[in-house]
Amino acid sequence: NVDRLLHHLVNRSLKTAVYSATTEAPLKTEKALTSDEIFVREEKYGAHNYHPLPVALERGEGVYVWDVEGRRYFDFLSAYSAVNQGHSHPKIIAALKAQVEKLTLTSRAFYNDVLGEYEEYITKLFGYDKVLPMNTGVEGGETACKLARKWAYDVKGIPKYKAKIIFAAGNFWGRTMAAVSSSSDPSCYDGFGPFMPGFELVPYNDLSALERAFQDPNVAAFMVEPIQGEAGVIVPDAGYLQGVREMCTKYNVLFIGDEVQTGLSRTGRRLACDHENVRPDIVVLGKALSGGTYPVSAVLCDDEIMLTIKPGQHGSTYGGNPVACRVAVAALEVLEEENLSENAEKMGKLLRDELMKLPSDIVTTTRGKGLLNAIVIRETKTFDAWKVCLRLRDYGLLAKPTHGDIIRFSPPLVIKEDEIRECVDIIQKTILSF
Repeated sequence: NVDRLLHHLVNRSLKTAVYSATTEAPLKTEKALTSDEIFVREEKYGAHNYHPLPVALERGEGVYVWDVEGRRYFDFLSAYSAVNQGHSHPKIIAALKAQVEKLTLTSRAFYNDVLGEYEEYITKLFGYDKVLPMNTGVEGGETACKLARKWAYDVKGIPKYKAKIIFAAGNFWGRTMAAVSSSSDPSCYDGFGPFMPGFELVPYNDLSALERAFQDPNVAAFMVEPIQGEAGVIVPDAGYLQGVREMCTKYNVLFIGDEVQTGLSRTGRRLACDHENVRPDIVVLGKALSGGTYPVSAVLCDDEIMLTIKPGQHGSTYGGNPVACRVAVAALEVLEEENLSENAEKMGKLLRDELMKLPSDIVTTTRGKGLLNAIVIRETKTFDAWKVCLRLRDYGLLAKPTHGDIIRFSPPLVIKEDEIRECVDIIQKTILSF
């Protein structure tokens, strides 16, 4: 019996040793995946709701990103303007690390020691009474719509559930049911009905159409991007935003400024609305509010609007969490301390001046403000915007087409003049290669 027991124990030990060796070995010897292997894995296990440019990134710093093979690229998308401060900004990363090691989440069931500090900082910076913290840009848009409806019933006196919100055609503010219900783009809304009632569209950059819509006394708000980003960097006529402000005031309609992509120094001002010195009633911020490190969004407005929502009527488990608040303060401080609005204004003008020299038989239009810019490609049988972006990648610059023939150029706002000139050379070489 003893012999049998010893034999059993030895066998079990050997099996354990073999098991340990076989299970631990892959951890030590597992080779890094190639870009192609990464593409295949995502295709196999992930939803097919994106069509990424084929490049697999593993590191970023400032205006640069590196792929898994070690190739370096200029980032000319900035995660749709989320990394205005540059990739992995040391001040923002330090704030993130320090708070993560201390306290990450309390929910809003309890107070935490960071939320109030952040609320005070951001409201004073932008000049509003209150902020409602959320996580994503689309949550910010949803929050703005809920605030507008609540204000409509409690303050303006619109009959209950008759409030209307007007949006500009070509808008993009996310993928939720409310966001797609306000869209004029079939790729956003087709197949997802029935849609949210009480939403109506007017043409962008058309004050006459807006005034006609405002004849309806049940209009609560007009939500608009100061520059339409996803539509292809559509810059409205000078005076459009001033006209929107005057009309909203005249008809007692809330002006909701969707500054998720245009705000936070991207266009050369703290907010894109600042170009015309207009103050929206509600401002929605997101993306660069965390410098690309964490989902953080915010809705700013004054007490008359904000205090219509009472406890239990709106919120978010993660909204206003200590990490988000600490990161957001650091991200905003970087924009101010490093004068990134001024740099975006200066570098953006240089970029557009150089882009306008591209051959007009290929690049039909250059437009933008600050470092939110786009070119329009004349599509032919031999090339289109997608093919141009693939070749830009091959030459070391990452950009992404939108709407088929448009390429957005929006690098991090920390970019320097010599880097802009190097990127212009890459763009010129790419265009001339077709």
